[in-house]
Amino acid sequence: QVQLVESGGGLVQPGGSLRLSCAASGSIFNFNAMAWYRQAPGKQRELVAGITSGGDTNYADAVKGRFTISRDNAKNTVYLQMNNLKPEDTAVYYCNRWGRKNAYWGQGTQVTVSS
Repeated sequence: QVQLVESGGGLVQPGGSLRLSCAASGSIFNFNAMAWYRQAPGKQRELVAGITSGGDTNYADAVKGRFTISRDNAKNTVYLQMNNLKPEDTAVYYCNRWGRKNAYWGQGTQVTVSS
């Protein structure tokens, strides 16, 4: 069964932190590079951060130094630690395979950064 369940979003003030989690089914997670994406209102979905099965990471310029992606292979889970959040980080955040065509997406988790 294909499954992606994102959680951990919420409303936070500028400068605050959130930690997102994504539980994936084995068919999606195992041996695959994984990534976090986000989609703001009226904008296209964009890549935020990616991590290979071996732990190598890559970040969008907009989040470098503020966000950290990690994975727990035993739990089929990917995390995104977000620090020093800015209003422009407001979006729905999704996880999925990195660098692949993904036909299935989870419901995402809403992150709103506002004072």
